[in-house]
Amino acid sequence: MSIWDRLGDFIARVSSSASSGVADVVEAVRTVFSGDPDLRRRVAFSVAMIALSAKMAKADGIVTQDEVRAFQEIFEVPPSETRNVARLYDLAKRDVAGFEIYALRMAQLCGSGHANCMMLEDILDGLFHIAKADGLIHEREGQFLHRIAEIFRIDEAHYQAILSRHVNLGAADPYVVLGIERGKPFEEVRKRYRKLISDNHPDRLIARGLPQEFIKIATTRVAAINAAYEMIERGLRHA
Repeated sequence: MSIWDRLGDFIARVSSSASSGVADVVEAVRTVFSGDPDLRRRVAFSVAMIALSAKMAKADGIVTQDEVRAFQEIFEVPPSETRNVARLYDLAKRDVAGFEIYALRMAQLCGSGHANCMMLEDILDGLFHIAKADGLIHEREGQFLHRIAEIFRIDEAHYQAILSRHVNLGAADPYVVLGIERGKPFEEVRKRYRKLISDNHPDRLIARGLPQEFIKIATTRVAAINAAYEMIERGLRHA
């Protein structure tokens, strides 16, 4: 049974409850999948991505076709489960609870409890991927994403590195992408680059709970890391 079959069963159960607010959703993930921690992590990640995407759409007030397509790039949902995913999306969008409450509960459900948790970074990266789909990140989306990062305990320097993978920050961009100060010896740059590539290997992502179907989230991340490293390497070679 795939992640989508299990997720579909779960969404159908939650959607039929009387209130189905964020507290109900989080508690349902904990209890329904209590006997399988690995599956619980994968379902929790999926629920967090869907729910926070809905909250971002509500905060921005507009859902463009580009954003819908970006959502579908991340969520390669079988046709048989499309309706269930839409039900959870709509449930989160209608819920009177604010996005900050959702983010806090999802961080508690998905996160490691430590600052700069990689799984929460995966969620934030997915939200950036959707937000930038129409060609720019709107002001309200930017405020939303920055606040999500704060709730996820992603520090400012780390947030700027994530942001720089999606938005061109100018001359310092490749160094910001790698999260390393300009002027560091090239050996340190290379060491940092290799660690980032290792941390974002598909096997690592799956091990921390990212479902197989969502590996596409990492594609733009790795591409940005490679491009930043190559830019720095070329610059130092010709200095």
